[in-house]
Amino acid sequence: MRSESATYTTSPSAASERAVLVGLAAKGTSRSEVEDTLDELAMLADTAGALVVESTLQERQQPDKAYFIGRGKAEEIKELVEEIDAKVVIFDDDLSPAQTRNLETLIDRKIIDRSRLILDIFSSRARTKEAQTQVELAQLTYMLPRLTRQWTHLSRQAGGGGASGGIGTRGPGETQLEVDRRATRSRINALENALDKIARQRETGRKQREGIFKTALVGYTNAGKSTLLKGLSGADVLIEDRLFATLDSTTRRVHLGYNRDILCTDTVGFIRKLPHHLVASFRSTLEEAIQADLLLHVVDASYEHREEHIATVDQVLTDIGITDRPTLLIFNKIDQIDKDEREGLRVTYPDAVFVSGLTGDGLDRMRSQIYHHLEGARVTLDLKLPQSEGRLISDLHRIGEVLTTQYVGNDVLMTVKLSTENAKCMVPNGQYRLRDEGPVDTSTGPPA
Repeated sequence: MRSESATYTTSPSAASERAVLVGLAAKGTSRSEVEDTLDELAMLADTAGALVVESTLQERQQPDKAYFIGRGKAEEIKELVEEIDAKVVIFDDDLSPAQTRNLETLIDRKIIDRSRLILDIFSSRARTKEAQTQVELAQLTYMLPRLTRQWTHLSRQAGGGGASGGIGTRGPGETQLEVDRRATRSRINALENALDKIARQRETGRKQREGIFKTALVGYTNAGKSTLLKGLSGADVLIEDRLFATLDSTTRRVHLGYNRDILCTDTVGFIRKLPHHLVASFRSTLEEAIQADLLLHVVDASYEHREEHIATVDQVLTDIGITDRPTLLIFNKIDQIDKDEREGLRVTYPDAVFVSGLTGDGLDRMRSQIYHHLEGARVTLDLKLPQSEGRLISDLHRIGEVLTTQYVGNDVLMTVKLSTENAKCMVPNGQYRLRDEGPVDTSTGPPA
């Protein structure tokens, strides 16, 4: 059990800011829950480049409207940061503009809440124009109600705010503030229009990929989605043991066997208390998950509270409108847990797939399960096609499993296995069929 304050060891760098973490256990939230999220906050702070030197937790019935943790606790933190020479205080929850202002005034240190920290990480990791646009939109949406903080010095110069602001100070301050607000709103509108354009471009790209089965890797940040994508596709994918290593969706072709290829997209990881405006800004990226035929929900099997991660991802998927999509649960990193723990997970989650993206163990089983979701019921067809149907013959080789091919005169005799849906689309109303053997058992997976 963590004491009132705890010391962390994170990865220092030459430019690291010494940081103190602050958590609040309000009514209905257990101390252990907050301790767990503080551990996660420490990883976020480390990712952002801070050197976490201390952590403290406050228990109270509800957040204080003025100081969030109460003035008394805030004064304790002021003494603490002066004693250990900390430069920044990071809160594990979102703060109101007034709370941030009050805390900065009292503690005399930079105050950062969880949303601002996550936005800072996203900003440093955004590589493409799309990701940078999405991050900037989320940052401006976050900052808009906080712009008043930038102009408090105007009232202080005049000895107070309101009507006593003094001649020549009150009007210009408000004017400049409104100018900033208008400029920010204008920039937000421009970014939203840019993302709308990107979304239309993505939609055009998706239309070009119609007919190809699409999957999306979703899951908690650092669950190993990128490692799995590399293992499945064999293609180069950025892999980093850091939170939010992936911001841009990455799509790769994956071969399943039976002449079947699919598209698999790696998406941005989710996290507890993910800022809602960040989810909204990244909607064009998350569209890849929304439009997927099958979701691959990746879970870090080695994490002690994995059920909380599963619940968090399910909630975000609900928030973005994905509640009816077929989902395959994938427990990754099984190489990091013992045999008894693996067996316990298999009992609890009998339909899940257990893999190690690092060692490759279980990837064939994962391919097989994806294949069964893709194909469903399959039929075997004997077809007689004129050789002039070259495109259809090519598509049958590409999409189906061709068992036999024989050329007779100007015709091609083929025996081919197809999913029921593909059979209806490619050879409708019995066209070219010699016979139909009916459904085929799909209990076995595709060949290796």
